[in-house]
Amino acid sequence: MDVLFRPEARIEALEAQAWYENRSRGLGLKFARELDDSIQSALRNSLANQAIEGTCRRVLMRRFPYSVIYRPDAKGILIVAVFHHHRQPDTWLKRL
Repeated sequence: MDVLFRPEARIEALEAQAWYENRSRGLGLKFARELDDSIQSALRNSLANQAIEGTCRRVLMRRFPYSVIYRPDAKGILIVAVFHHHRQPDTWLKRL
């Protein structure tokens, strides 16, 4: 199954990883690993996570205040956003 990222989602993931790494050495790597775990969870059963807008679903990261917003299809998932919980939701909704 394929995992594709919207360019904005990839930037969000990289910026978050860099921010955490600047806060504490190794924390950025922990963020990246948890992000990967969340994406793999979404791939395993893409329809099991909460539907939030149209066909989009989200998986919550456990240790970080982020959600992975994705759209499943027959080939895999499209990551729409790596969304910090304190941001305004309309930032990612404009991507639909």
